[in-house]
Amino acid sequence: MSGIHQTRQGFHVTSEGGFLPALAHNRLTPFYDPIVRITTREYRFKKRLIAQAALKRGQEVLDLGCGTGTLSVLIKSARPEVVLTGCDADPSVLAKAESKALARGISVKFDHAFSDALPYANEGFDRVFSTLMFHHLEPMGKVVTIGEILRVLKPGGEFHLADYGFPAGALQARLSGIVRLIDGERTTASNFRGELEGLIAEGGFSKVERTGYLKTILGTIRFFRAIK
Repeated sequence: MSGIHQTRQGFHVTSEGGFLPALAHNRLTPFYDPIVRITTREYRFKKRLIAQAALKRGQEVLDLGCGTGTLSVLIKSARPEVVLTGCDADPSVLAKAESKALARGISVKFDHAFSDALPYANEGFDRVFSTLMFHHLEPMGKVVTIGEILRVLKPGGEFHLADYGFPAGALQARLSGIVRLIDGERTTASNFRGELEGLIAEGGFSKVERTGYLKTILGTIRFFRAIK
């Protein structure tokens, strides 16, 4: 890995391109899918988020921070009639996402992009999804990203978020320490303090609601819906 540090406002600054890789280090990326599948009850929480979004034929959908493409594949499998774009700041996971979609014969456009400067026109998407990305962003990165999501959503469009949040009990609080250790206190603290809902509301969405939670062995995943 290069020792050059790239500064990017609001992102966890690393020697790996100015972003925090999927498991904090590029060398761990090959193990990302099996680890996430086991530790987050992945299919259960992602299918729940898809059902929450109530997708309709022809809608334009963005999977923001798509990682290795698992959510994108699940969306297109459940709703093949939507037009889906996935984007991520990490080229290595995008390559995995493209291979995964190709292997399943699923059509998804994948873009390399940072969430604080999305390469999309204003009001182009009906739905934006984000799963397990916001706890990788520093405080200002969260604020700017929410602004970008609001910008690219159509009026009446919806943002659907699932990420680590306020622990559902003392045991969940202790378990969340693993995520804090791996990803760093600076990026994860506001998540575990339960501040995501307030940040989204302050970002300009007309309605923000908590829609549930799921306990995992790494802490509590919280679900949100926000309407522009």
